[in-house]
Amino acid sequence: MALSTRASRRLLLRLPAGSCLLLLLLLLLLCGQLGGGQKKKENLLAEKVEQLMEWSSRRSVIRMNGDKFRRFVKAPPRNYSVVVMFTALQPQRQCSVCRQANEEYQVLANSWRYSSAFSSKLFFTIVDYDEGADVFQQLNMNSAPTFMHFPAKGKPKRADTFDLQRIGFAAEQLAKWIADRTDVHIRVFRPPNYSGTIALALLVSLVGGLLYLRRNNLEFIYNKTGWAMAALCVVFAMTSGQMWNHIRGPPYAHKNPQNGQVSYIHGSSQAQFVAESHIILLLNAAITMGMVLLNEAATSKGDVGKRRIICLVGLGLVVFFFSFLLSIFRSKYHGYPYSFLIK
Repeated sequence: MALSTRASRRLLLRLPAGSCLLLLLLLLLLCGQLGGGQKKKENLLAEKVEQLMEWSSRRSVIRMNGDKFRRFVKAPPRNYSVVVMFTALQPQRQCSVCRQANEEYQVLANSWRYSSAFSSKLFFTIVDYDEGADVFQQLNMNSAPTFMHFPAKGKPKRADTFDLQRIGFAAEQLAKWIADRTDVHIRVFRPPNYSGTIALALLVSLVGGLLYLRRNNLEFIYNKTGWAMAALCVVFAMTSGQMWNHIRGPPYAHKNPQNGQVSYIHGSSQAQFVAESHIILLLNAAITMGMVLLNEAATSKGDVGKRRIICLVGLGLVVFFFSFLLSIFRSKYHGYPYSFLIK
């Protein structure tokens, strides 16, 4: 190191004065350009952050077209993370799932915007297909809604795409995913919803009024058939996955944006649609009705011909709808070997 330094000094001493001056000017110019480029980069970053903060102050979710997406999300410099919802909210698209997901997304963005931890580390944006079709093509995206996280540094990884089909799009699930990707923890605050309280109050009033009107004859309270029907309704609701829907918040159905085909049964055993729960509920109810008819045909003491008809109807209900239920099970659990009538 010392030898190389001495050699450099000797070389500089041997150079003419004009050459040394020219070399010094070139070094100063190079340093100035580097410093100017860095300053320009900092000014550009500050301008982008200021613009995003201004938009966030007006609206929690920033709407973007193709140009804004490329400038503020894809192009450097960037020291902030961006969560983008790719959707299709226009009425002609008929995407009911997009509207439901957008409501949850708005709840999450508002929770972040009005929290005490709000900063320029994270921004929520939305790209509608009708306003940024070029963005969908650039990302090879053929379904909506889709949630993606674009980190402050580097390119998005596989985990930066939210697994909506498996987890659902509830605001709480989105907040957990964002915390995993950005270390930004968002406490979800939902606007007060009094519909449940009002419905409960109406139900209590209805039951109270009915009991008051029938206060001289309360034998219906001891009606076994009524209590059995109520118990069956609860069983059907629970076995069809209504509680899972309440926790995960899945879409009602899925519409393929390419061919417009609507799917009511989810293809995976790890998820389901709300419509799928309704279908399972009706199938279970039909099978139960068939079993009740079979029991009625076996235990009643009426006309033999009438009992035979009831038995055949009950048997038909059980066989057909159980076959339908088994075929749905086979479509979700791939490789299940058994089937009955319907494949």
